[in-house]
Amino acid sequence: MKKILSYPLSIVYYILFLLWLLIFHPIQWVCFNAFGYNAHRISVAYLNWFLVRTAHVLGTTYHIKGIENLPENKPLIIVANHQSLHDITTIIWFLRKAHPKFISKIELGKGIPSVSYNLKYGGSALIDRKDPKQALPEIKKVAELINTNNYSVVIFPEGTRSKTGTPKPFATNGLKMLYKFAPDAYFLPITINNSWKITKFGTFPLGLGVKLELIIHKPMKVSEHNFEELVEKTENTIKEYIKI
Repeated sequence: MKKILSYPLSIVYYILFLLWLLIFHPIQWVCFNAFGYNAHRISVAYLNWFLVRTAHVLGTTYHIKGIENLPENKPLIIVANHQSLHDITTIIWFLRKAHPKFISKIELGKGIPSVSYNLKYGGSALIDRKDPKQALPEIKKVAELINTNNYSVVIFPEGTRSKTGTPKPFATNGLKMLYKFAPDAYFLPITINNSWKITKFGTFPLGLGVKLELIIHKPMKVSEHNFEELVEKTENTIKEYIKI
């Protein structure tokens, strides 16, 4: 019965989701070109507020734990497990004060209303995973950006989403570049739970009544740890709190 109900609700969700992307694309353009970075950042935050609230159509609820662990006015390397695109909208809205940028695959930099514009002009790194000569300089650039401006960058070291919630091994090349070129930053581990259940049937229909959980763990200062130790602690912390 629940799955049958998910068909019409998924259609409503996707219509609203696309509508917000189309509405906010010109809003982003005006904000960025007429008023600059801060206006653009605020427009992106409110786009994601609408996207987060649209998921309530599916009965999705959000549970954010450890928000008090979010350092203020510090550069952050946000490291999280990855389960669905809802991870991204959740992080952008609930961690908006940290100015989150993303390490994203280059294909997302064109063709998607609002999303591509933000990735291209909002300070994120668009990388070709098959081309280290292209990817690593882009990661270096965003590392220097967050280190200078006290922004944050989000990286999903698994590379691809987990379709079952079970975490995959973390790749370390991107983390190493961020560690090296953002020496004033903090690693901030985040565990995401149940996001995969929204897409457990694939992209259609979508799962109903999901309790999406974000657990923000205590930050660790880059300059106080060697790289191997920091990555191990970060990965272990994230995976310890994943609920399968």
